[in-house]
Amino acid sequence: MTIRRSTGKMQICRAVWYTSPGVVELRSAPLPAVRPGEARVRTLWSGVSRGTERLVSGGLVPKSEWERMRAPMQDGAFPFPVKYGYCATGIVDEGPDDLVGRAVFCLAPHQEQFIAPVTMLAPIPDNVPLRRATLAANMETALNAHWDAGTGPGDRVVVVGAGIVGLLVAAIAARLPASDVTVIDTEAARAPLAAMLGASFELSPGASGGRLHAGPSPGAGKCDADVVFHTSASESGLAAAIGCAGMEATVVELSWYGEKQIAVPLGGAFHSRRLKLISSQVGQVAASRRVRWSYRRRLEAALALLGDPVFDHLVTDEISFEDAAKRLPEILAPGAHGLAPVIRYPGA
Repeated sequence: MTIRRSTGKMQICRAVWYTSPGVVELRSAPLPAVRPGEARVRTLWSGVSRGTERLVSGGLVPKSEWERMRAPMQDGAFPFPVKYGYCATGIVDEGPDDLVGRAVFCLAPHQEQFIAPVTMLAPIPDNVPLRRATLAANMETALNAHWDAGTGPGDRVVVVGAGIVGLLVAAIAARLPASDVTVIDTEAARAPLAAMLGASFELSPGASGGRLHAGPSPGAGKCDADVVFHTSASESGLAAAIGCAGMEATVVELSWYGEKQIAVPLGGAFHSRRLKLISSQVGQVAASRRVRWSYRRRLEAALALLGDPVFDHLVTDEISFEDAAKRLPEILAPGAHGLAPVIRYPGA
């Protein structure tokens, strides 16, 4: 295998750094030389994980999770300063001949160019635009959640929270034969998105000011779900999810609360209905697949699932890399609304 190398001078590239609560900077650093087994990627798009990066930007990653929360190519350390991110797409400019010129996805921070082991670079299918491919990490989370839940054909599925992960969970559920999928959220504007993905939509009866409040349950037919996924990252949302579960159903908690502690309503009919409350997190391949599935295989499956153009509607806020230091604090501020922001780099 031949390696195509650059003959130019050492390159300086910039990256997004979270430097203190609510403060973002573009910092420059030399780009190291490409070594055997590595490639240099010119970034064209990177996705911002609104939930996780909001906690990172606010310095809210618990000390107990500082090591487990490290991104694969992170620089710096929690709480600050830290170069973070894990949804980059771009073109290989230097490295093995079979990769040069290929569009790839990598769990890399927001950076103009980066050097990565070739084993971390997943070729993007030809039918998936690089902008849409930034959703791959979120799609992995949704896929892993279904494996944890054991959803199947004909299931009645409820998703509480129509953020990016919730909508991707709903999209996968809607592709199960004869499934009945309902998305519940506080924002009526999410209803058309749910419909495009094949799910029905219900506005939370207790919705007020963009928050889910305890209130009457949705329609009775939707409160006997086989599987309920909770993605709203709110205490009241989790209560609503438990309230939608049918007898001996599974409630899958996908929200991560950082340092925040919440109450879980385990009274009432929780025990008499023999409900199962489980967590799902993308850092490990679900136990039901772990023996056979590698991280690479799961990532390739997530990229393949993104072949449907409907997912372009989930990529909303677009930020130029030059404006990232100014725009990211606004997008990641507490209470800020939106779906999947992306950073656009020169040449995209």
